[in-house]
Amino acid sequence: MSGATITAGEVAGWLRGFAVAVAEAKDDLTALDSAIGDADHGINMDRGFQAVLAKLPTFPQDDVGAILKGTGMTLISTVGGASGPLYGSFFLQLGTATAGKADISVEDFAGALDNGIARVQGLGKAEPGDKTMLEALLPAQVAIHTAAEAGESPAEALAAGAAAAEEGMLATIPLVARKGRASYLGERSAGHQDPGATSTHLLLKAAADAWSRA
Repeated sequence: MSGATITAGEVAGWLRGFAVAVAEAKDDLTALDSAIGDADHGINMDRGFQAVLAKLPTFPQDDVGAILKGTGMTLISTVGGASGPLYGSFFLQLGTATAGKADISVEDFAGALDNGIARVQGLGKAEPGDKTMLEALLPAQVAIHTAAEAGESPAEALAAGAAAAEEGMLATIPLVARKGRASYLGERSAGHQDPGATSTHLLLKAAADAWSRA
């Protein structure tokens, strides 16, 4: 790795790392979801990313956008519940923003993240404080943009993003859910960590881990 860019091969490595992280956290994610949701988040995410692992070698290996779009399409077709459309559309938008690029800069990644988050917000109609995956995504977005503007490397930017996502994830515990299945519980949803924010933190941590080793 040059230090200034993220290659298509490194993006594929990030996805493989996230698939491993999801498999390891499957039971924990499902336990979180059993408290305030349908008790299937870990199972669904693991199913989706095992499918991504199987298809990853068939994606163009020199095109960041093609890898990310292929991931999104695979998730939409294999993941049930709300996670499939949300994560799938998120990756499709990342892919659209990086189409045809053999490598991307931190600024490219930050811009792609903007597109992905906008799509998630559009689909879920969620706002900050609703106790959703946005609680991890939005702080990470700010941290990665700040790092990009400061000229930091991908490794530094993603480490900052992962740390911000972790803080956002933990901040979901006292929140009352206002979207999704968890919102049916009303005040009883408080005191539980949001599973979507948790898997989002894992996604960004996998990116940070991948680029810290590159």
